Amino acid sequence: MEHHLRSHLAKRLDAFACHSHGLILLLICSLLSIFCSALAVAGSIGINYGRVANNLPSPRQAVQLMQSCSLRKVKLYDADARVLRALAYTQMEVIIGFPNEQVYSIARKPSLARKWIKRNVAKHIRATNITAISVGNEVLTSTRGITKLLLPAMRNLHDALVALNLESQVKLSTPHALNVLSNSFPPSAGAFRPDIATSVMKPLLDFLSQTGSFVMINAYPYFAYRANPAVISLDYTLFRPNAGVKDPQTGLVYTNLLDAQLDAVFAAMASLGHKDLRIVVTETGWPSKGDPTETGVSVSNAAAYNGNLINHITTSNGTPMKPGVPVDVFIFALFNEDLKPGPESERNYGLFYPDQSMVYDVGMQKTKSPAIGNKPQLQQSSWCVAKPGVSKSSLQAALDYACGLGKADCSRIQVGQTCFDPNTLVDHASYAFNSYYQKNQKQTGTCDFGGTAMVVQQDPSTTKCAYPQN
Repeated sequence: MEHHLRSHLAKRLDAFACHSHGLILLLICSLLSIFCSALAVAGSIGINYGRVANNLPSPRQAVQLMQSCSLRKVKLYDADARVLRALAYTQMEVIIGFPNEQVYSIARKPSLARKWIKRNVAKHIRATNITAISVGNEVLTSTRGITKLLLPAMRNLHDALVALNLESQVKLSTPHALNVLSNSFPPSAGAFRPDIATSVMKPLLDFLSQTGSFVMINAYPYFAYRANPAVISLDYTLFRPNAGVKDPQTGLVYTNLLDAQLDAVFAAMASLGHKDLRIVVTETGWPSKGDPTETGVSVSNAAAYNGNLINHITTSNGTPMKPGVPVDVFIFALFNEDLKPGPESERNYGLFYPDQSMVYDVGMQKTKSPAIGNKPQLQQSSWCVAKPGVSKSSLQAALDYACGLGKADCSRIQVGQTCFDPNTLVDHASYAFNSYYQKNQKQTGTCDFGGTAMVVQQDPSTTKCAYPQN
């Protein structure tokens, strides 16, 4: 609403200025344009709450954990009444899941769709902030026999929402894996697979546009890196400083793989006549543990990916192809899930262990457990310093970035200034890293610097050199 109002005012002012030929009004229009750009909204972070495990805390405890980490959006894989009751009166935005195995019956019988909506949406929506339904999960690439039934099922569910006057509050979409694309590089050449492009994707996109919904994408740069570690840079996948990859057709430079993957989807949608549909990343993450043959799996890489992802999404404003179009992202997942089949990595995507201790820190330090609905308490004091044992070349490159493109305040580590001594690379880098970290309000991912930095709770200041803290 606010965005449309600003757009409307800008157009009215532009028109008035053209008719009056007034320099003052033209100046106002220019200032208004700058003001609107400054108000552009960044994306937001949510969490996937999977429960394929036999050792997880209760839904109520899980919701308290989410709140203590300041999470405001959650995606479920079902519509379990216990979970929806635990989320009641929290104001958290909730995406509920509709199972693949019910797509066939719902597509065939509209009456079943009405019953499902009444039982799983209408019954809870007064207390629980249900905002969307994900119909199936990766149906077009993982479930045979129901591809052509996906859209009819979604239409029947939408009709049920309309009958209950819930269609404006609850949107319908379906999560796609990136292998719905036949081509993803360069991003501008993104295209859907020929077997589904016009027969499935085009009418599905038409439906999403007509109902004011959005496209759900499960995007995992980890999978691309694991398959091609000799070709794809690890820094490029982890949002670390890197030279970037240029799209030869558009000239756009990509500094991370996720943006490139999303722009490939945007390009594929545009080729089918849909340039304005929004994308929500319903799953992305990085495993912290895996089998010996699983390349790139580690706690440090998982922490770097998710930490830098959070910082990128919440501080940037869209992708290179779609600047000004923020992307919401749901991290996979809240907990490690011990009953998931497949390789070891499948059971180790969680930010937390089942006992609610952190697998690694991405800035979601738990505060004291609040009562549901209460505002989380402030986090404890923290500083960013150089990691011990890091190579001099990596540390120097990170220091150069912090004082250069990072715009950290490095004036006090110059010769003759109060923080020049101790005159060591580690000390100078620590001061610069902390300046950047505090300047960016300690946001997640701002204390990484290519894996050369870490967050500490003990003040690193010395008698002569005080490290800033916000």
